[in-house]
Amino acid sequence: MFANPKIKGLLEDFIISFLWSISPFGEAKVGIPYGMLNGANIYIIFFICLVANILVFPIMMFFLDHINRYLLRFHWYKKPAIFVARRAKTGSGSKIRKYGFLGLTFFVMIPLPGTGVYAGSIATYIFKMDRSKAFIANSIGIAVSSIIIWVTTYLSMTSV
Repeated sequence: MFANPKIKGLLEDFIISFLWSISPFGEAKVGIPYGMLNGANIYIIFFICLVANILVFPIMMFFLDHINRYLLRFHWYKKPAIFVARRAKTGSGSKIRKYGFLGLTFFVMIPLPGTGVYAGSIATYIFKMDRSKAFIANSIGIAVSSIIIWVTTYLSMTSV
């Protein structure tokens, strides 16, 4: 399709970064460094990864509202789903309950494993939070987390 292998490689890097950013195994915490370290434009990669990570919230809400209810009938799904729900509830529950919007924003904002938009979406579902406010809280948290990762990656690339 593309005669220039460099363009093909950049498109592949953009696609892989997008997929990492939408995946529960990395989110933008992995997508941004992957793209930047593979030579993609640092501004475009930030935008692609941020958008991909923001898209997770509506996808997760659809999944939790419709598909999760169906899958809970099966033992192979129910047991791990309850484990994840309990972990989300105990890991973030008291702070999200106490601080609401800000608690959810800060929980999603922390660029560590176990935090992020997937956990924020599950917390939104479990605590029956207002979806529009939770979407904004998740988006702000994702943006700040992505900025932290982006700046950290940039600084580590320039200091080498």
